[in-house]
Amino acid sequence: MMIMCAVRRRAFCRGLLAGLACFCVGIVLLLITALPAQRAGAQATPAANPKDIADTWQGTLHAGQDLRTLVKITKADGDGYKAVFYSIDQGGQPLPVDSIMLEGSTVKMSLKMINGTFEGRLREDGKTIDGNWSQGPTPLPLVLERVTPDEAWAIPPPPKQMSADARPVFEVVTIKLSQTQQGRNWGVRGSHVQMTGGTLEGLVDIAYGLHAKQILNAPDWFSSYRFDIDGVPNLEGRPSQDQIKEMFQALLADRFKLVFHHDKKELAVYAITVAKGGPRLTKSPSEPTDGPGFLFTNLGVLHARNNTMVDFANGMQRAVTDKPVVDQRGLTDRYDFNLVWTPDETQFSGLGAKVPPPTADDPNSPPSLYTAIQEQLGLKLEATRAMDDVFVIDHVEKPSEN
Repeated sequence: MMIMCAVRRRAFCRGLLAGLACFCVGIVLLLITALPAQRAGAQATPAANPKDIADTWQGTLHAGQDLRTLVKITKADGDGYKAVFYSIDQGGQPLPVDSIMLEGSTVKMSLKMINGTFEGRLREDGKTIDGNWSQGPTPLPLVLERVTPDEAWAIPPPPKQMSADARPVFEVVTIKLSQTQQGRNWGVRGSHVQMTGGTLEGLVDIAYGLHAKQILNAPDWFSSYRFDIDGVPNLEGRPSQDQIKEMFQALLADRFKLVFHHDKKELAVYAITVAKGGPRLTKSPSEPTDGPGFLFTNLGVLHARNNTMVDFANGMQRAVTDKPVVDQRGLTDRYDFNLVWTPDETQFSGLGAKVPPPTADDPNSPPSLYTAIQEQLGLKLEATRAMDDVFVIDHVEKPSEN
């Protein structure tokens, strides 16, 4: 999983990548920002039936970088449609469109996994859909053009995974003090493993899966100095989440001279338990090797895919909660679920976000986190005390830049 660490207008590039890769520690906050989409291709478009949208459509979003978007629409049973969405420049992994419809000349699409919607108007010639993409409170323009198979952008093949028994380290790696104040963002891009805007506290979190309150004897600069790290593994293929953890563990020992020991201590924690009536969770159709996806499309809007309860606990403590989270029920299956709540000012410090206190009661607002978990997932998140692992730092140094 990938953590994305602030709601920003440029979060589309990073957030959607995290969602598509389904590989995030933690977490993705995204509000898409895009300028009007560039028309795709200068070649003549094929003859089209204005009353039928079953075809290939594409357009470009400008969100800090050009992001080519392709949508393949086909006929569904009956008179409806189905579709698959691709972000070509962010890996091209297929995202299922949960609903798509044509009402008169109005086209509507919804992608629950990334909390995205599109609504546009089909022109009379049937070659263009002028519309708006929404993935947050502000709709943004997106124009889709109907294209032939020859004109359509090629969907990149899925990246080759690194062998499961491989033990990679960084062959080349750079560490620099970060200029960003947008919070931590980390993941795999091409052949590079990267972290931007992360503190050493955040790097230890990635490498060892720890909440800040589980780290003892840290120096003052541990949670204030931010670093950008960019490295290339010494082995071919895309590393798994566990392999990336091992790479960062080796980096901490080599470049930060980190020495530590484990211990146990009674801590204030949140415990995940099952609510009365049992869990309301859908088993994931994904393979365990696909890895978990843990994506925030807004503060308080979570899309979890292929998550165990341990994955859920780790993601929540890294991004949301002010205490460590422990799973006390041990549900072993993997699940797909969404969770929507109204956050309070104690939450999301792990992403570097500050949640303002509510200004007024809104009857349409989602419930609190604790109520949402019980009503939407059939689980409970209860404050308690429990023995938990702690990470005691014996020695650590600031790295030299390169």
